Amino acid sequence: MTTLLQLTVNGAGRGAVYALLALGFVIIFRATGVVNFAHGSLVLAGGYVAYRFSDQGFLVAGVAGVLTAGLLAVFIERVLVARSRNADPIALVLLTIGVDVIVTEEVARRLSTDAPFLRPPWAQEVLRFGEITVLVGQLVALGTGLVLIGALLALFRFTGWGLSMRAQAENREAAALMGVRNAQVTAAAWLVAGLLAGVAVLFLATPDFSGSGVSRATHFLALVAFPAAILGGLDSVFGAVVGGFVVGLTEAYAAQYIGFDFAKSAVFLVMLAVLVVRPSGLFGSVEVHRV
Repeated sequence: MTTLLQLTVNGAGRGAVYALLALGFVIIFRATGVVNFAHGSLVLAGGYVAYRFSDQGFLVAGVAGVLTAGLLAVFIERVLVARSRNADPIALVLLTIGVDVIVTEEVARRLSTDAPFLRPPWAQEVLRFGEITVLVGQLVALGTGLVLIGALLALFRFTGWGLSMRAQAENREAAALMGVRNAQVTAAAWLVAGLLAGVAVLFLATPDFSGSGVSRATHFLALVAFPAAILGGLDSVFGAVVGGFVVGLTEAYAAQYIGFDFAKSAVFLVMLAVLVVRPSGLFGSVEVHRV
């Protein structure tokens, strides 16, 4: 029972980070109808810049990394996606894959064989509650994730941008006729998704989370959030949150009770099991094969 509680706390911390990344996929999909496979490269670029600023202190490095990921997302949308808005959706997906390859390869080239860690003040510290040992980093990730998720849900529910985005997701043309500025709503959606990716990498690239540092492995970890978005429903904000926590807990339990190498496979197996029963995901309305 002690092990289960420990795994649950640590898995929830990982799940909060995956939820932030899954929200990025969902926000962009709702705003544009495009599945953004460049999301992993936003994470990697933010992590790389944070690493380069690490000698300035973790706060400065973190802000630099988060802003880089957000601005890169806006650049991709304004310079590439917006100019190709009338293209086939499949072509836009391939465009994001191309961007992902370019950015990832450039960061990998700059890092060479290095895989540096981001080291926040709480790195590798633990708290003990009786027989339960919890990584401080996972608790910070859980707290940060819950605060940002709550803020984002409030943003969707109570702000003009959230209302505009919901209207645009329902019917882009009708929203435009009602005065919604599609370009601004879309750019803001990409910015928010990029900022969330920048926050996520501040946990992904630490020794507490993966042991992989800023590297291609971190890029892969970011893409593990895609099953979370699909599992919850690619057009559901709430589903992205639930999917993120399901993925985080699945990883933690599978690594402990089955095998560490099986953990990532378990995530995809859970996703497939859900899609067999409900093709649109737990809370979504868009079936995967139509995306």
